[in-house]
Parts: sequence; C-alpha cells; structure tokens
Amino acid sequence: MSRLDVNQARREALFASGLQQSDAPTADALTELISCTVRRLGIGGCISLMAQEFGDHPEAAAERMRWVRGLVDKAFALRASRAAHSTQTPTAPSVLAAPADGSELRAA
Repeated sequence: MSRLDVNQARREALFASGLQQSDAPTADALTELISCTVRRLGIGGCISLMAQEFGDHPEAAAERMRWVRGLVDKAFALRASRAAHSTQTPTAPSVLAAPADGSELRAA
C-alpha cells in the first residue's frame, strides 16, 4: 500500500470517527482514534459512512473532509519525514574507486 493509500484510509477513518473540530488531538491520539474506528467499522464501513454523509449533507461533508485532510497531512507528514531520514541506507563505495593499496585498476 502506498503512502497515498494509507493517508486516504486515515482520512476516511477520521471522517467516520466522532472527532470534532473543537478537539485538538495529538498525532498519537489520531493514530489511536483511526485504529479504533477501523476496528469498529472496518475500512469499508468508514467509506460507506463517508459516502452517506456526502450524499445527505454534501456541503458539511466537504468541509469536514477538508478539515480531516489537514489533520492527517499535518500529523503524519512529520512522521513520514522522520521515517524517511531514519531508513536511508548509507551509500555503497563506488565500484570504480581506486584500490586502497594505490595499485591501478586492471580490466579482466
């Protein structure tokens, strides 16, 4: 699953959760809320609830989704950035580097 798919699933779960705009959750609290919502409804249930809201109250649903997108982008962008920096592999020495003993490279 790509990062985009994961973020979309996070957005759908938060949309379906009881989270309110007056709440100020941390990234850890959002992660817990997403997990609880997915366990309770399943990702399909989150999508169904979101679709129903867009059908019944499109303006309110669009506003909620903008808010949820901002929360997810802000909360998880820093985590993704940290994870990317911590998993970078060191560069391998060049195959074309001169031998350490100072001798010349020879073609086989």
